[in-house]
Parts: sequence; C-alpha cells; structure tokens
Amino acid sequence: MGVGKSTVGRLLAERLGVGYRDTDDDIVAAQGRTIAEIFVDEGEAAFRAIEKQAVRAALAGHEGVLALGGGAVLDADTRALLAVERVVYLSMDVEEAVRRTGLNAARPLLAVNPRKQWRELMEARRHLYEEVATAVVATDGRTPEEVTRSALDALEMKQA
Repeated sequence: MGVGKSTVGRLLAERLGVGYRDTDDDIVAAQGRTIAEIFVDEGEAAFRAIEKQAVRAALAGHEGVLALGGGAVLDADTRALLAVERVVYLSMDVEEAVRRTGLNAARPLLAVNPRKQWRELMEARRHLYEEVATAVVATDGRTPEEVTRSALDALEMKQA
C-alpha cells in the first residue's frame, strides 16, 4: 500500500511501449463501488474472491504491465499463475509508508492502529511477495523514475 505500484507501473508501461492495467481499477469499475465499500459491505473474504477473478481475467487478457492489489498474493492459485510471469515486488519500510500515505482510513485493512497493522500485514505477506517476485526493488527515498529504472535493470528489459 502506497509503494507506488500505479505510478511505477504506468512508467514501466510507457518505457516498454505496452499497455498498463490495475486490477484494483478493474474491480472498482466492475463493482461500481470502491474497494473500501466492498470490504465494509461484504467483508474481506468476498473481496478476495472478486480480486482472484479480476487477477485471473487480467493475466489472461492483458499483455502489458499489470499492477495487483497488495493482497492478491494471498491466494495460492494466483501465486501459481504469477509463477510464470515477470513480477516486480516494490518494497518499502513502515516509515516510508507513513510518509507516503499517512496510513489513512481509506485503506480498510489499516483502519485501527495503522502502523501496527501495516507491520503485521507485511510480516504475513512479505514471504509471499518474495515467492512470486522475479525481482525485488526497494522504493524507500527514491523517485518513481529511479524505481522504474531499477525495475527495468532487474528484469533486464530494454526500453521501447
């Protein structure tokens, strides 16, 4: 959350001359409501089921850069699909997350005691991010352009 996946994803797509897609945007468009509203109205389990289908559809139908929500890797089937893809895990520490997002209430999993919850989420998820990652790129204190260059270098991809 707040790591810059949308900004860096768009820059990567631009540099590579391909399209950009974000499964969070797909979910909001398909559901006609925000992710926070889905969490409140139906709960996390229902959201994760929606997310799983959105990721599956996007991986099957999109050839460019695809940004996934932070919880997408929780699903084993999704991780299996990602195993054959080039995946960049954008990492950052909690202090950077606070600086970038303020860890505000618009993020449903961080509504109470956001620093503690962010740390707990990362402890629970980091190994899953690393499991699917082709490359890990730190974003702390770096511009989106620097992160994009590092991602391209890590993936050994040439810019279009």
